[in-house]
Parts: sequence; structure tokens; C-alpha cells
Amino acid sequence: MKYAVVTFGCRVNQADSLRLESALLGRGGEPAPAESADVVLVNTCSVTASADQGARQIVRRIARANPDARIILTGCYATRCEDEVKALPNVAWVVRNSDKDDFARMVDELGLTTTAERFGTGEGACGAHLEPGIAGRTALTVRVQTGCDEACSYCIIPVTRGAPRSVPIGDLLRQVDEARRAGYREIALTGVHLGSYGRDLSPRTSLAHLLGALRDSASADMRFRISSLEPMDCGSDITELVRESSCFAPHFHLPLQHASDRMLTRMRRPYTLRDYADLVDRIRRDLPLASIGTDVIVGFPGETDEDFHELTRYLRASPVTHVHVFPYSDRPGTEASTMPHKVPGTVIRERARSVRAVASTLTSSFRASQVGTTHRALTIEDGTLAVTGNYLKVRIPSGHARNQWLDVTIASASGDGVIGEVSS
Repeated sequence: MKYAVVTFGCRVNQADSLRLESALLGRGGEPAPAESADVVLVNTCSVTASADQGARQIVRRIARANPDARIILTGCYATRCEDEVKALPNVAWVVRNSDKDDFARMVDELGLTTTAERFGTGEGACGAHLEPGIAGRTALTVRVQTGCDEACSYCIIPVTRGAPRSVPIGDLLRQVDEARRAGYREIALTGVHLGSYGRDLSPRTSLAHLLGALRDSASADMRFRISSLEPMDCGSDITELVRESSCFAPHFHLPLQHASDRMLTRMRRPYTLRDYADLVDRIRRDLPLASIGTDVIVGFPGETDEDFHELTRYLRASPVTHVHVFPYSDRPGTEASTMPHKVPGTVIRERARSVRAVASTLTSSFRASQVGTTHRALTIEDGTLAVTGNYLKVRIPSGHARNQWLDVTIASASGDGVIGEVSS
């Protein structure tokens, strides 16, 4: 069986896709382009209307290019609109988010692989495991929890992902050890509400406790990257672990969503701009080289010109280094979708363009500030690109293999990217 995996959305979906792909690999599956695959797994996102549209478009494109392909749809859009996605061409099965952990069993029950593929008749791919380079990724993304019980007024994810559910620390330590033995040197820790890790376990634990356990068990050649973390969950215990432990990348992604306290209240975000600003200012003071990413929503119902100007004013003066901009779109079933005073689409698009211009300036300034600094970096792709702990993608001379640690000094940064020199 030849298979392809197409993933939309966040690191949580990326982590889920790797787990699903592992089930296919372990049963003799062979990676292939979607145009020639027997089975195509599409892992969907539903955070915006455009994400839903993108999933529909890719399914139709695959069906046209490969009429014999059997398409499996999973993820948040597939979970939220199961009947709608079943009607798309070539869709053979829909796997709800709640069933993803049983995907290996479903592969066997659905007859996706033959007996020979599952058990093998000699040398070949049967029993293969994930390793660096699979799906074009050098680092491994591990989902440590899923689900969310926050009440953000714009978000449908608590409906599609359910209540928070954490993976026990012992299980995660075993996953990390398996990844290390498979050759992985960087692991990104992700979750739908990562900061809630452990609150549902018995005995109750915390993300800081998990990070401490990973630090204590880490090998010298392993690095952990913490994915998106809600501002109210990023306490001094976590930032101190990152500052004091070389096994953690100095990289934070802390969604702001808006810099107007009025908008934050309408969004039901449990912090103020001052709370957020104090946090990122402290991170910049304690970890001067750290990257600080954020998410913002523009065009939320009721957003005035002054609200928007508060957002751009704050971002321009902030220590934020990367900004993901989300133009607001209604998600049926959310509180925000019923709010009055919708912002016109033309205004939303213009505001998104303005914030992206601010974001570009912030990223350029951050890159320029790194010239002359030296970082431990992991080579990716063909070995001519390396990723630093603070998330700089640095072009380096050829002659290095993928998945190799190097000391890289930033030589220049411009619109063409970041150029580095490898220390001898």
C-alpha cells in the first residue's frame, strides 16, 4: 500500500499526523505522492473558514489527479462537519478526533493493508518506524495533551477536541527515549491547551513538572521546543527552566490575540494587555536572545479603529519577534458568531495587511539583532539550512548532513534570509 499524508493547521495536527503515519509505516505502508498513492490521509483544521475551504479544495484536487485514491479525512473540520466531508469525492472514511488514538486498529479493520503488507514476506518496509526525514521533517512533534475547556468566544476547538486529556509523564518519557533511539535530536512539545497539562491526571501534575522530568532524563544531544503556550500558563517556573537548562530552546509562542482590553474581554481571554506585556518584557530581560512569537486576530466583532490602533501601537513597541495574523471569520456554534457589529470583510483584509507589515518589520529587526551571535543549530532538509534554538532558519555552506548539531555564527540578515558561518 502506498500512502500520502496531507496536514492542515497547527503543531497539534502535525503531531497527530506523525502518529497516524507511524501506524501506516508499521503495517508496511510506503510513502508516496498523493497523485500516485492508494490511500491519502487528510488531517484537517477548522480554526477559520479558509481552513475548511482549503481542506475541501485539496480533497477535490487529489480526487481529480488520482481518481483511484481512497481518501481518509480526519481532524477538526472532519469532526465538526462529518456529513459534509463524507460527500466530498473519493472520501472513503472519516476518522473523528476522538478516534485518532485507535487509528492503528482501524487500519487493520478497514483492510487498508494486506496480510503480506502487515506481516511481511521478507525484507522490506514492514515494521518501519518514524525517523528523521519522514514526511520531510527532521524534528519530531509530540502531542502531550489534547482538548480544551477554556471559553474563548471565537474558538470551536473545545467542541471538536473535547475536554483536556493529558498523556502520563511516564508514557511521554518512553516516547522521548524511543525518539532518541530512532535518531531524533529535537522534539517539539505540543497540545491544544499545553499549559493545562496534567491537571486532569491523578495525581494532578503540571507542565513545569513534565519539563523538569524531561530535563532530568535528557541526553546531551537532545533539545526540546515548547509550542504555543497561553500567556496565563507561562509562569516564572517555566521561563526559569528554559533559562537555566540548555536542553530547552529559548523560543516562546504566546498568543496575545489583541492589545485592546475591551477586545480581550469580548474574546473571553483571561488576562489584560498589561499582564501580557509584563510577561514578554520579563522574558526579553531574562533571555535576551529568545524568540517570542504571538497570534493576533483582526476584525473581531465590535473592533473599532481605536481598538485596532491599540493593537498596532503595542506590537510596534513590543519585544515580539514573530506574529501570526488571523483575519476573523465566524465559526458556527461559537459565541462570537452571534455577536453584533461585524467588521466588513474589506476592512478586515486591510487591517490584516497592516499588521503583517508590522510583523515583517519586527522579524527583520530581530534577525538583524542576531548578527554576530553564535548558536547551536540543527541541520534540516539537505544540510544547507540549520535551525537555531531561537528559531532562526540559517542558510549555511554545503557539506553537512541532515540532523547534525553545529555551532553557527550569524553573519548577515536581510530580506533574502539569514546567512551563517559554521564554527570549526
